[in-house]
Amino acid sequence: MEHDHGYKHLFSHPQLVADLLRGFVNEPWIEQVDLDSLERVNGHYVSDDLREREDDIVWRLRWGDGWCYVYLLLEFQSSVDRFMAVRLLTYLGLLYQDLVRTGELTPDGRLPPVLPLVLYNGERRWSAPIEVRELIAPIPGGLEAYRPDFRYLLLDEGAFADADLPARNLAAAVFRLEHSREPEDLQAVVGRLVQWLKHPEQRSLRRAFSVWLGRVVIPGHFGETLAPPNNDLREMETMLAERVKEWQRRYEQQGLQKGLQKGLEQGLEQGLEQGLEQGLEQGLEQGLEQGRKQGLEEGVTQGEAAVLLRLIGRKFGADAAEKQRERIESADADTLLVWSERLLNARHIDDVFGAAS
Repeated sequence: MEHDHGYKHLFSHPQLVADLLRGFVNEPWIEQVDLDSLERVNGHYVSDDLREREDDIVWRLRWGDGWCYVYLLLEFQSSVDRFMAVRLLTYLGLLYQDLVRTGELTPDGRLPPVLPLVLYNGERRWSAPIEVRELIAPIPGGLEAYRPDFRYLLLDEGAFADADLPARNLAAAVFRLEHSREPEDLQAVVGRLVQWLKHPEQRSLRRAFSVWLGRVVIPGHFGETLAPPNNDLREMETMLAERVKEWQRRYEQQGLQKGLQKGLEQGLEQGLEQGLEQGLEQGLEQGLEQGRKQGLEEGVTQGEAAVLLRLIGRKFGADAAEKQRERIESADADTLLVWSERLLNARHIDDVFGAAS
């Protein structure tokens, strides 16, 4: 819910909506509308069964010489809804009912056009039909002619390569921030936003970006919340620069630890397998020693336990290894070495543990 609220707050600003239309709706009619005339309209509707529906965001803008309304329904989804076309068709009906009730029609008495737009930011690519007719079973003999003819425009954020996104575009900046996985990438986009949103009248949009970054994007990517004073975007940039250095050090340390652990386990496994193949106690000891030397002293016992469990699993089966997991993982290094040596000639799992357990 925090993500949806943050998105809706961002797209409550006409400049961002204008960039969304300008940069991502590649259709001729966009050239005919006045994007500077964008204004928010009431998005509160009541369906026939009296259940209230709060539409995400609805806008209108001028088209041609007179006022011709174009309403945008923005649906923010984090997972694929197969029946999204049906949902949007329902919302469109509620919107048109409201326009008929209030008399907001074109000069010739018709309903204004509506652009239903789905902005999707999930990890999986969108796979649901964008036309209602694809969700309705076909019936031959003429009945198919009465299927609703309705489709929506889909913007799947993750389907855009970074090179395909418009350069100076606020909506594209949102997409980039959503999918930034490196701290430096996030920092670069925030720096550009600070340069683009300098004017006093953009203060509300700067604040919306700062709040969304601090409460949604940064916690989602890096596990912590940033809340600069007054939610100022420039202060967010400064705080982010400090945090990026800390995150880089953290990632380097995590990478080092993972690399050492992996190297340790590989070395231990190699040494133990050599010992088993040779069938000699000396070979086993050399293999274990080689494994210990390739890792840090810290974590050796854990690595030896992991390898011993794997070898027991190979020799006596996974169930046998799982039954001994707690005992092995709580043993010290010397005990693990004794058990590893016994494993060479053990005919039964009990031969491994014996008195040393």
